[in-house]
Amino acid sequence: MGLDKILAISGKPGLYELKAQTRSGFVAESLLDGKKISVGLRNNVSLLSEIAIYTLTEEVPLREVLNKIKEKENGGKTSISHKDSKIKLEEYFFEVLPDYDEDKVYPSDIKKVIQWYNLLHDKGITTFEAEENTETKEEEVTSEKEEK
Repeated sequence: MGLDKILAISGKPGLYELKAQTRSGFVAESLLDGKKISVGLRNNVSLLSEIAIYTLTEEVPLREVLNKIKEKENGGKTSISHKDSKIKLEEYFFEVLPDYDEDKVYPSDIKKVIQWYNLLHDKGITTFEAEENTETKEEEVTSEKEEK
């Protein structure tokens, strides 16, 4: 499972996996405790695959930031906690993403990213690459066969 089915719901702790779509919203399952909740269309919901972190030059997709944390930690959990001091969190994030925009990325954002990474790691979700569209793959294979 990639980040395309993982949600952050405003006002609710942790992350959620998208389970099913309903007429008035969707059903999501908490990655923290496994409870399923119904989420209406009025809730502020973000797909992790759509979130980006501001740097001084561009916006870096969250999946790239998570991959950089994974590289820094050699595939393990983070060496700091999301509950550490603001200074420790900022120092850690500078090691991961040296040119992040300090004016736009708040310590609370850094806490979330670290907490999310550790939660995803605990659930065995450690592949943060973009999932390729299967139709695109099939089209490429078909066009390769036609060329031969």
